[in-house]
Amino acid sequence: MARLLVIDDEPRIVDFLARALVAHGFAVDRAHGGAEGLARTCAEPYDLVVLDLRMPHVDGLAVLEGTLAIRPEQRVLVLSALADVETKVRALELGACDYLTKPFATAELLARIGAQLRRAAVAPGQTAPRVERRAGIELDLDRRTADAGSGPVCLSSREFELLRHLMVRQGDVCSREELLKEVWGCEFDPGTNVVDVGIRRLRCKLGADVVATIRNVGYALEAA
Repeated sequence: MARLLVIDDEPRIVDFLARALVAHGFAVDRAHGGAEGLARTCAEPYDLVVLDLRMPHVDGLAVLEGTLAIRPEQRVLVLSALADVETKVRALELGACDYLTKPFATAELLARIGAQLRRAAVAPGQTAPRVERRAGIELDLDRRTADAGSGPVCLSSREFELLRHLMVRQGDVCSREELLKEVWGCEFDPGTNVVDVGIRRLRCKLGADVVATIRNVGYALEAA
């Protein structure tokens, strides 16, 4: 049974979400406000955190940033009434795995939660190697570092997932739509440039030539 945490300062919203999620087979913890939510996420991991942004005292972006600083692997789905592109970009850049605006359809929320949990699942009896090497890059799966020949550098959770996906697809061109879906968990284009920002950050850390741009198509790691 997947264990979820709902963080929102409105008790009515927390209760509604908790009831809906429990009815669909999830174990749910509740946090009424950012301070309580951050304390919970730092104390223990969850399969997924459902996080509101507009909260007094400690807002959702602070919770997101603080949580991922302690647990970079933690999956956080933002559920907020804030629908502007700037806020969405900021949340995704900080490491949110998905962003859904209020008001929302419960069926869509459940579908997005299910998609994130499936992506995080590991097949029974299957263990990932500690290090992956492709295209002249060494990716440490435990330390979440990458070495393109100049020594290991630390990656954020999103940078790590982006690089790993490109490494798995080495030699193939990955479109922005594919990367949005597979790395950010977005089933549609939210109208942001988060993929381009992620690629730019990888190039800054690993070298300008580490990822090739295929004009009007997408990005690729060339065979080394």
